[in-house]
Amino acid sequence: MAKEIPDLVAEARTGTGKGAARQARREHLVPGIVYGGGVDPLPLNFRYNYLIKHLKAGRFLSTLFNLKVEGHDDVRVICRAVQRDVVKGLPIHLDLMRLRRTSRIKLFIPVEVINAETAPGIKRGGTLVMVRSEVELEVTAGDIPDHITIDLAGHEIGDVVHIDDVTLPAGAKPAIQRNFVIANITAPSGLRSSENAAEDGEEDGEAA
Repeated sequence: MAKEIPDLVAEARTGTGKGAARQARREHLVPGIVYGGGVDPLPLNFRYNYLIKHLKAGRFLSTLFNLKVEGHDDVRVICRAVQRDVVKGLPIHLDLMRLRRTSRIKLFIPVEVINAETAPGIKRGGTLVMVRSEVELEVTAGDIPDHITIDLAGHEIGDVVHIDDVTLPAGAKPAIQRNFVIANITAPSGLRSSENAAEDGEEDGEAA
């Protein structure tokens, strides 16, 4: 299932250069530019509060957006840089890059868990520990998965789910080239305590 692409609304900015950018900031706008895609760069303005809301939502630099500018066709973009004021840390300029549907990009994709309630390890009182609730994947801009799925059917206490255990959507691959852990099922505290006590008893017996 393709992931829904959020809109990012901007206004075309008349004028370029530092003077136009300063004027935009005086009007509580954040200047920016979108480039690439085989067409000329387009100067933009973003409403300050609107942009702050998107930035606070997180993953701004790894989210694919549908850029909407009145008088221009919608285009898929990804943010390549957010310049900030060195003192206040507030955004003062955005750099966006246009993408084709075949462009390869890295995005964080949510992890969905199924069959947790029927997993033997969970039934015995084990706890599911999500090491990564999102996984960074390299995908094509035209086919972004909504999520990846880990299936806990048959998993026992102590079992670990690695990225290599997951069937990824066609065309997607992990951004990190190692078999990292996504989740595991840990023993309940009572069981861990009894196991530790048993191990201590065995060690005492060996020492005697």
